[in-house]
Amino acid sequence: MASLKVIAMVAAGLFSLSAAHAFARDYLILVAGDCGDAASKVVRETGGELLSAQPSKDGATCIVTVLVQGSGERPRKVTVRVPM
Repeated sequence: MASLKVIAMVAAGLFSLSAAHAFARDYLILVAGDCGDAASKVVRETGGELLSAQPSKDGATCIVTVLVQGSGERPRKVTVRVPM
């Protein structure tokens, strides 16, 4: 009889875990890719040096920041938003 109680408790625990997992999955946002390709494109187009590349909060664009050398001037910081 004790084994039936144990099985019932384990089954109830597993059921509650799967319900919580399904609830958490509703908030998962899938991203199409990372910002590596976008960063390479911006560096290639500007001839600059990559400082950072990160996805925007909405996940639709990458925010890429590069340092672009001027002719005898200080490098300027350029930030570009590139669609993912």
